[in-house]
Amino acid sequence: MPIAEIISIGTELTTGAKLDTNSQWLSLELSAIGIPVQYHVTVADDLEANLAVVKLAVERSDLVLITGGLGPTLDDLTRDVLAAVAGKPLELDAASLEIIKGMFARRNRPMPERNAVQAMFPEGSTILANPRGTAPGIFMEIARAGGISRVAAMPGVPSEMKPMFHDEVLPRIAGLAGGRTIRHRRIHTFGLGESAMEELLGDVTARNRDPEVGITAHEATITLRIVAAGQNIAECEQKIEDTTALITQRATAYIFGTEEEDLQDVVVARMLAAGLRLSVVESATGGLLAQRLLAVPGGADCVGGVLVLPSEAAQCLVLDIPPSSMPGTASADAARQLAIACRERFDSDFALAVTDLGFPHAGDADLGPPIAFVGVADRNDRVWKVEVNLSGDPAIQRSRLAKTALNTVRLALAEVATGVSPDLTKA
Repeated sequence: MPIAEIISIGTELTTGAKLDTNSQWLSLELSAIGIPVQYHVTVADDLEANLAVVKLAVERSDLVLITGGLGPTLDDLTRDVLAAVAGKPLELDAASLEIIKGMFARRNRPMPERNAVQAMFPEGSTILANPRGTAPGIFMEIARAGGISRVAAMPGVPSEMKPMFHDEVLPRIAGLAGGRTIRHRRIHTFGLGESAMEELLGDVTARNRDPEVGITAHEATITLRIVAAGQNIAECEQKIEDTTALITQRATAYIFGTEEEDLQDVVVARMLAAGLRLSVVESATGGLLAQRLLAVPGGADCVGGVLVLPSEAAQCLVLDIPPSSMPGTASADAARQLAIACRERFDSDFALAVTDLGFPHAGDADLGPPIAFVGVADRNDRVWKVEVNLSGDPAIQRSRLAKTALNTVRLALAEVATGVSPDLTKA
């Protein structure tokens, strides 16, 4: 089994000024063709540090992918490092230099003399075309004890790196996996925590299971990652389908989508498919629901209206609710009244309401975590209500509340379609 390593170069990465997304993307691409990644290394723009990192990578890894350090400035060191590690001189490639000059000419800009360094390559290396930028990539095989290490250096800019990997690098490394294939599937759930989901799934998430099922959490969304390895795509897909069926059997009430689907995507798709319209009134989510729903293609076609009303006074005024009948902004009754009034205001099929934040023990010395309420009303004034305890990380508080609201709409739609009532007391 070949070992792969990914090196990301740039002081902006080691200082935290920018996030390294290239390594994640490349790892997924390599995994899809059956090449596991053993190491991720991030290194600053320092010559000695780069030399040490690349030398070690060549010694221990069969495939080394490098991103960054191919620009024209003095801190772009990758070509010099590769030449030094391979023991080869740098040579000017005239054809590459003309391509770079041509790119500047098409932009009606003079080429700085320093950009000529981007046409310098280690002797014997292969030039990787970069039609989207001025930095060609480099591919070379470097001898090491017991064989060779294949090294591909690509630009750090993702929009240049990704097509270069697919068009130039992938054809040169596809045979390294030896016929082994890996396929992935992501199943997204909402409504249970990470440990509770693991307990519900039981042996599905056991270590060394085939296929492997991992669990990750992001802003209260729990994602199940199925990774299947086999001799061909069909074998992998069958393993994934069998495991998906088992997960669905045990956790069907919490599953809302797969791969890139988010809760707003599911809600909009179901609304459009049924020819329904949804209106929204939100307080504690501060417009986040509107932002997420309207960002989905087709969202504007099923969202009948949105109100962001941050106070009880604004809610009563805009929705024509008598202040005397409003039982406090953070209560189940308030969520019910807001949802019904919003649905009537926009004459929509469903309405979603999120109240303001409140505290369950107002007046006590220790108020405890804030709470909010979600309400969903249909044309028959049937209302689904959820109390949301917003303990935990304050940084994801608003997002978790928005997801709970969208999930409540999803479950309400499912009940209308199937007649099966979900458990919606608390979240």
